[in-house]
Amino acid sequence: MKLMKLGTRPDTFFTSGAVRSVHTEVATDLQIQVDHCLFRLHKFPLLSKCLLLQALCADSDAVELPGFPGGAEAFEACAKFCYGVAITVGAHNVVPLRCAAGRLGMTEAADRGNLAAKLDAFLSSCLLRRWKDAVAVLRATARHAAACEELGVTSRCVEAVAILATDPGAASASAGSSASPWWARDVADLGVDLFWRVMVAIKAAGTVNARAVGDALRAYARRWLPSVANGWYLLEDQADPEVVAKNRRLLVERMVSLLPAERGAVSCSFFLNLLKAANVIGASPASRAELTRRAALQLEDASVSDLLIPSCAGETLYDVDAVMAILEEFALRQAAAGVPEACSSSSHARGHRRSCSAESSEFEGARRSTSAPAASHGALVRIGSLVDGFLMEVAKDPNLPLDKLVAIAEAVPDCARPEHDHLYRAVDTYLRMHPGMDKSSRKKLCRVLNCRKLSETASMHAAQNDLLPLRIVVQVLFFENARAAAQSGPNRVAGGMAGGVKALLARTRREADVEEVKTEQRLPATSLAGARGDDGWSADGLKRAASRISTLRTKLEEEEEDAEDEAFVHRASAGRLVRSASSRVRAALCDCAIPAGKPKRMLSRLWPSTRGVTERPAREQFSGQ
Repeated sequence: MKLMKLGTRPDTFFTSGAVRSVHTEVATDLQIQVDHCLFRLHKFPLLSKCLLLQALCADSDAVELPGFPGGAEAFEACAKFCYGVAITVGAHNVVPLRCAAGRLGMTEAADRGNLAAKLDAFLSSCLLRRWKDAVAVLRATARHAAACEELGVTSRCVEAVAILATDPGAASASAGSSASPWWARDVADLGVDLFWRVMVAIKAAGTVNARAVGDALRAYARRWLPSVANGWYLLEDQADPEVVAKNRRLLVERMVSLLPAERGAVSCSFFLNLLKAANVIGASPASRAELTRRAALQLEDASVSDLLIPSCAGETLYDVDAVMAILEEFALRQAAAGVPEACSSSSHARGHRRSCSAESSEFEGARRSTSAPAASHGALVRIGSLVDGFLMEVAKDPNLPLDKLVAIAEAVPDCARPEHDHLYRAVDTYLRMHPGMDKSSRKKLCRVLNCRKLSETASMHAAQNDLLPLRIVVQVLFFENARAAAQSGPNRVAGGMAGGVKALLARTRREADVEEVKTEQRLPATSLAGARGDDGWSADGLKRAASRISTLRTKLEEEEEDAEDEAFVHRASAGRLVRSASSRVRAALCDCAIPAGKPKRMLSRLWPSTRGVTERPAREQFSGQ
């Protein structure tokens, strides 16, 4: 650290309690009150160099200087300079001394070679040319912000620090700073306002690349925003909550304004962490919108934990609206880049009505820059996996509305999901967390699934899932049958489908038993009496078997009345179009080698065989994942 010595006389100042004076043969004739200290000095050496004291002492010999910059220590150093007593000036005290000299009017107008001119020369020629000293001086200006701004000291320090940071030769002067870039750690110790001004000056120089700016922002965030778990508190000891909240908002908003425009300069995780902080502290909508836009540009690089933004409203665990806004921004980016219709979102591909925000995507997309390219197929697949992982987490929230879950699931392009196993797991989790869902809600939720894209394990789990609508179970069995037929022929089909058919029949049997109990309660007791034959085929038994078959047929017919039913696909093994759910079941039963001439007897034999059917190993394996 560079030092400057002013004056040559020995120190003759002494302190007696709250009074400070100087040893001389001449009695003092001036009293100056600074804070709680009384100075007894002489008019001649002080008034000759201080314009302020000249004006104040014209009518009185007692002067009070309230709110003096630097306090009594700075005033004593100025007084010693006036007496010619030796003082030492360095980066540790140059700022309060310069502010005190400015307050007293110790300029060239009062006396040639005055204190203010000497301090300015020392700053320019020495302190502001060395990195450590320049940063120390700039940091000291925060304690005297108003006076330094008025004197121009802060601007000079900011400019000097920016010049040194952009000068490759200044790196050697930064001993002990190992951050990348080398100046990031020292700049991170500055306050929010000074950091913002330095970074603006560094970016304006144009010699520092965007990645270095991003690294400096991350270093500053680690310094002042240590973790989300701590509530993104600033490391400040302030008792006033309003001041703390204001500083938090200022910090995040200033950092958002400094984000480099270049893609990849800052990670998507950093954008999302800033968005978490912005939500917690209530940052401006413009800042949150910018973070949403930037996160959407690099969404494929995010992780599921990055998307788990805590909700401040308290209705849900996570802020799914923020994630939905990111996905909508991503869709606008794709539209602006001219993505083909084959990769449009699944809700569009299925003919669902577009939302208001989606209807305006053409206008918004045309307004955006075309410099951001469309996401590649690999990036889309990563985004699809990311969203499905997010859905698996938020589906555990019992307060999550169904519409929001469906909206997020449908916001991902269909080509981004080569398989639907994770999406099915999210649907299954949501159904288990909401056991009281009605039939229409379950249908609405399951429309996001594509049974063609379920793996064999997921299909077997779905075939035995009592929470799924019956139509989904039938579709799963049909597509699994078609896949098995394409791979191994009819023999594999008969063996592979037997368990699925039994599971379906077991489920319909349970539903039929409920209907049967209700019917028996309504019929007279005498009508239920009857003797069974040796083979168990009594009149009542035939009625119950017929009732079960009728119940299955009725439920399948009710499923066909769904207004938004999807078009059925061609069967790969038979080469014909299956047009109804009931015909699918008949086709599955035929593949299982059930004789066509005795369907009722075979069904009556299948039903008893399902009494011991328990949860399949596939269910245990899939649910445990």
